Amino acid sequence: MIRLVLLGLVLLITACTGRPSFEPSLGGPKLDLETYFEGRTVGYGQFQDRFGEVRRRFRVDISGTWDGQVLTLTEDFAYADGTTERRIWTLQKTGEDSWQGSADGVLGTASGIEAADVFNWTYSIDLPVPDGTLRVSFDDWMWRLDEKRVLNRAYMTKYGVDIGEVIIFFEKLD
Repeated sequence: MIRLVLLGLVLLITACTGRPSFEPSLGGPKLDLETYFEGRTVGYGQFQDRFGEVRRRFRVDISGTWDGQVLTLTEDFAYADGTTERRIWTLQKTGEDSWQGSADGVLGTASGIEAADVFNWTYSIDLPVPDGTLRVSFDDWMWRLDEKRVLNRAYMTKYGVDIGEVIIFFEKLD
């Protein structure tokens, strides 16, 4: 009975977690992924668990190419603990403001929508962790702050329960 009550409390707490939306736009420049991420971009970020404890910090260097149909993002992560990781995203524009994409570890197809200065991207992925992989889902939000900067906040869940979030500050280098 105690386990059932605790499970109910956990579900109630996770149901109260707020998520962003596309409205209202805060008036930043339009976030065209193919324009913003073409060339070199750097990001600084961290992962914090559901209790707010910072578990991992990183820098990510991104090299982006746009061929008119496909945006390829090569992401080189350098973590504070000295480990590194490379992820290559292949994103295809499927409509005026819609995208689909894939990368190693992504299950199925990631999908996203742009609206004004906001981009929302959802996908499930097997993330490498020190003792194997962790399968999680991302509800990933980006806001273009100005011509050079984008703020990214990604909510991570496992089995529908919040496990943490990733916050990244991107800056366009060229």
